[in-house]
Order: sequence, then C-alpha cells, then structure tokens
Amino acid sequence: MSTLPRKATAMAKDTGPRRFVFLLLDRFTMLSFAGAIEPLRIANRVSGKELFSWKLAGEGGDSVTCSNGASFKLDMGLEEIDREDTILVCGGIDVGRATTRAITAWLRREARRGAAVGGLCTGAYALAKAGLLDGKKATIHWENQDGFLEEFEEVRLTKSVFVIDGNRLTTAGGTASIDLMLKIIAADHGEDLANTVADQLIYSAIRTDQDTQRLSIPTRIGVRHPKLSQVIQMMEGAIEDPLSPSDLAEDVGMSTRQLERLFRRYLNRSPKRYYMELRLQKARNLLMQTDMSVINVALACGFASPSHFSKCYRSHYNTTPYRERGSQGTVPGVGVRLSI
Repeated sequence: MSTLPRKATAMAKDTGPRRFVFLLLDRFTMLSFAGAIEPLRIANRVSGKELFSWKLAGEGGDSVTCSNGASFKLDMGLEEIDREDTILVCGGIDVGRATTRAITAWLRREARRGAAVGGLCTGAYALAKAGLLDGKKATIHWENQDGFLEEFEEVRLTKSVFVIDGNRLTTAGGTASIDLMLKIIAADHGEDLANTVADQLIYSAIRTDQDTQRLSIPTRIGVRHPKLSQVIQMMEGAIEDPLSPSDLAEDVGMSTRQLERLFRRYLNRSPKRYYMELRLQKARNLLMQTDMSVINVALACGFASPSHFSKCYRSHYNTTPYRERGSQGTVPGVGVRLSI
C-alpha cells in the first residue's frame, strides 16, 4: 500500500501549513534529518508560501546531540500534538538505548490520537518497539535488517529506500529521506513543485518506493557476470540453510569445477570461502544488533555447532563471538548501529 498519510491529497492549499514534528533521538543521524527538513524549507521558498512547518521535539525538551557531535536546541518535549501533525522519528546510533519507555509511550499515545508516524533511518526501530509497525510494511537501513527481523517478526520488512503503508512511513537512511519528502510534496502540492525542489537540491535521480536501497550485486562486487550474480543472490538468500557448491552450480547450469574457476577468476576466492564470509558477516550483525545467544546466532547462520562457529569466527575476525558480544555490551536493540 502506498497511500500518503493526510486527509488532504493532491492539492492541499487551503488547510494551512502541514506540520511535521521531528522527534530527535539521542545520537540521531544528521544526514537523514537534513534530507527530510531541507526539502520542506525549499518548497516554502520556491512557492512563496508557508506550505510546511516543523517543530523539533525530544525527551526533556531541551537539546539533543546527533551522531557527529552537533547539538540541536529543541522546540518541545513529549507534549500532546495536533492530530493532523506528522511525527518523524530520527534515529541513529544505539537506537535501542535511545528508545526509552517515555518515547514509546508518547508515540503510542499520539498514534492513537490519529497522528501519522514515520521513522527515518533507524527510527523504524522506535516505531516497531512501540508496536506501531505490527502487520505493516516498513524498511530500515540494510545493515540493521538482520537484527530487526529477529526482534520484530510481525513487521513486513522490505529492502525499499522508503515505504508508506497507510499512516506509517519509514526510510532506509541516508538520502532516502529526500525521496520520501519529494513524494509527500508531490502528493500535497503537485509534481511540478516536487521537481523544482529536486532541482534546487541538485537531486537528479528521484527514487520511488519500488527502488531498493543497496547497490546491485554486479555493482557491489565490481563484476558483471550474470551467473556469478545469480549464485551470489542464491547464497544471500540461503544463509540459515547453506546450499552446497554442487547445488549452486547445478542451478545455474554449470559444473562445480566451472563454478570454482568463476569465483577464483573474479573474486579471488572459492565459492565456499565467499559463502562463509557472507554467513560470518550476518553473524557479526546479529551479535552486535540483538541479544540472541551465541548458539542461536550460530544456528541462524548455518553452523551446526557453536565450536565450529567460534573457530570460523576467530579465523575471520581475530576474536571469538563471545568477546565480540562482550566488547559491544549489547542488550536488546542497543547494538543497532549504522554504517554511515
């Protein structure tokens, strides 16, 4: 579903400025926040009208510091807002710790009163923690997807750059906020204004909710070979129950020896080694982002025993899974992090 959360739709001109309340969590990501608020400012400037307004909110109502160390003065605390407002939760590093009981209670209360609620970057975690994404489609930064899926099974997580499901909005982080806001501007005031705002931002490739957030496999690995890309996609989709090299080769119409040569030629490693690295990468994400036991992490990544998992992990990362977990001090949600 891709309806926009406001009673006014295509040309909302006579209802006054549409107000956004940006809930800034501790150590939020500035890029996602700026990518959301700047299109609104530019839309007001180029239209010559106050089409949009905004407030900065946060627990305590005083100030908040983002992940790069800059501080922002807040306009309000967790007070009641107008039911026509749209809340956008700006998340970032350690979003689990930043998502306090007071914040989840406020989000639930305002959502019950009718406010549309969105999450930028890891802000989706706060929405899910408040139970506001149950049964909804949503997205979150690709690095946080493994941990999110383990904790919030009721959410229909996608890999889109942004998702609008009824009056719930989520973005994957980075510049995805720009795409979401351009979508909203177009819906409220027309495509021409949205395109003008994009031109002002020097933003020449506007993405939709059908675009995925990660680069294609050929772009990521720097190799354009259809069968290689197909095999890697199969590997990424079968982490918990790894496929054998012979099965992978058969599915793309190759022999096991041909598959071996293909990986050696383009990636300088065997298919088995590449597959192992993918599984260990997911294991590291789960260790850092969730409170899953090491045994359960091992099983989720296709390792039959904790001892084999620990041996492979130490060989690749020069530390054990237990030490990795201890160094992060992970508690539920606290290990959620960003790569940007």
